[in-house]
Amino acid sequence: MSAAHSSPALAGDQPGLLPQAKASGDETGLARGVLLVPGIHCAGCIARVERLLGNTPGIVHARVNLTEKRVAVRWRPSELTLERIAEILQAEGYQARSLTQSTHELEHAEDHERRRLLRALAIAGFAAGNVMLLSVSVWSGADLATRALLHWILALIALPALVYAGQPFFASATRALKARRLNMDVPISLALILAAAISLHETIVGGEETYFDAACMLAFFLLAGRTLDMMMRARARSAVGDLVALRPGRALVVNADGSRASRDIEQLSAGMTVFVAPGERVPADGEVISGQSDVDRALITGESAPVAVAAGSAIEAGCVNLSGPLEIEVTAAGDDTALAHIVELMREAEQVRAGYMRIADRAARIYAPLVHLAALITFAGWLWWGVGWHQALLTAIAVLIITCPCALGLAVPAVQVVACGKLFKAGIMVKSGAALERLAEVDTVVFDKTGTLTFGRPQLVSMEAMADEELAIALGLARQSRHPLAISLAGALGERGLEAASVTQITEVPGSGLSGSFDGTEVRLGSREWCGGASSHADTAGQQVCLQLGDGPARAFHFRDQLREDVAETVSVLKSRGFRVALLSGDRESVVRDIGAEAGIDELYWARTPSEKVEFIKDLQGNGDKVLMVGDGLNDAAALGAAHASMAPSTAADIAGTTADLVFIGQRLGAVTHTLEVTGRARKLVRQNFA
Repeated sequence: MSAAHSSPALAGDQPGLLPQAKASGDETGLARGVLLVPGIHCAGCIARVERLLGNTPGIVHARVNLTEKRVAVRWRPSELTLERIAEILQAEGYQARSLTQSTHELEHAEDHERRRLLRALAIAGFAAGNVMLLSVSVWSGADLATRALLHWILALIALPALVYAGQPFFASATRALKARRLNMDVPISLALILAAAISLHETIVGGEETYFDAACMLAFFLLAGRTLDMMMRARARSAVGDLVALRPGRALVVNADGSRASRDIEQLSAGMTVFVAPGERVPADGEVISGQSDVDRALITGESAPVAVAAGSAIEAGCVNLSGPLEIEVTAAGDDTALAHIVELMREAEQVRAGYMRIADRAARIYAPLVHLAALITFAGWLWWGVGWHQALLTAIAVLIITCPCALGLAVPAVQVVACGKLFKAGIMVKSGAALERLAEVDTVVFDKTGTLTFGRPQLVSMEAMADEELAIALGLARQSRHPLAISLAGALGERGLEAASVTQITEVPGSGLSGSFDGTEVRLGSREWCGGASSHADTAGQQVCLQLGDGPARAFHFRDQLREDVAETVSVLKSRGFRVALLSGDRESVVRDIGAEAGIDELYWARTPSEKVEFIKDLQGNGDKVLMVGDGLNDAAALGAAHASMAPSTAADIAGTTADLVFIGQRLGAVTHTLEVTGRARKLVRQNFA
């Protein structure tokens, strides 16, 4: 199959700029706000909150972000206020408050909750260990007096521990019951309370059996699962925070009289002029009005090769100015920038993935009512048969304890622990247990190019004939530049054992190259045009630098981003297993075609911006495909978040690595096929456990 596509430029957009989100006409006059709702902890909560707010008159739109525990709302201010919306959520059992500094408040709230869970986990673990140890004597046939004493000791250990360790479940169940609804914490709370109550009753009357050990172990395992889930969610949330951190906190604004003043980034607006020194990040979208430089646009294109900019060039917030000072006229600031648009894409993608209901969540929707109904029928049935209320109640409690959702709480985590351990041994780090379930459903694999199929580092592959003295001059020039090709050239020549020549009066011309003097002769290292030659396709591609000595000819060094050694093998295995494989890149058509041919990928898509990558993933999933996105660049972060599941190499940009569900170590792409194989087997085991 041959599918080579490139999306056309959007009419009216400046080249390289992401399309900005705009309010539609029917949104005129709407108020917007964000509420922090710490009680949201599963896909059922998402559906319940969005359904509640969606049915509330005056609310036009409501979207829950599970990772950040946020609810973004748009409403008609003539009918509602944000405070009233918070009251509606509180009436449903969800504590809500207005959010002004979401990141800091959420981090504080979740840090408090994490500490509380860890304390509860520690106490439950201590109690479970000691209760199990003392119970051995009871199980081994202790006499009546010894058994009675041990039961009282068990009660003294277990009851206070259960009262404290069970608080996360009791609080959640109480809120649910006040709102006249059920959740998974209701049967869990009933099981803990009734197990403790019947055990205390049996201790008082001198009965033979108590269930303190079962109650403590149940609390310990369920708390362990909840604590790990919270830690994974906090790690996933940091992806958005890391991306926001790419925007500098302050900007140097150029006033009308030419003076410069430092201002907070929030104070920037369209029409202002900002000064960006080499090494700094661009604070806002804009247009260069003076200066020329090389700019790292990996955030937008994903490509490692810097782009030369000069007066009239468009530039985006978050890009890094590498070599020359720039003055930029701001065209978009704050939430209107390309960087803010990528952040919003990531938040929307996280919402889509958070809405995915895990196997346990789906089972829980019908499990709680069935458990309560079974216990009630058992109690009524035994009463009808005339065994007395005590035996009927004891049997009903036994039904609740036996049917307590241990399977839902442990069947999935048990398999996930084994699967994660197996992947860890293979150098694959799993960041989300739910991701294992999503990976098992994948039928389409989409690869990024730079840093994923390739190493993302230009390597010297060939050069025109040059003497060692000339190579030493090139080394002396290359070591004075931060350009990726110069760094690669310096490393390659250094490995040959060459000593750098003493080149003096070195200057760097952004977008062109370096010049200097050697024994009174001008020497240059840079683009072919800079070195007096005619421009070529390779030079335009940014994969060639030339050396010129005096008026001599320009002689070239050729670079290439090398493929990982097992790319073709990995693609072949995926195809043989029935997976659809595609290559999605921000690079040019010619480069993508070359890489696709070498890797054996027929379905190729090039020149895609971050927003276009997200739309591509959404289109695939809208057609029913379950997409695994494998990428490593800053510009892949939103697409990684939008995909059904995602992986990134350990060399990935921090944000891409944080966003991805799994990170693999090493240089082999075979980690992808190994992960899909392990997750497929894990899903079969989970289903067996439920059965």
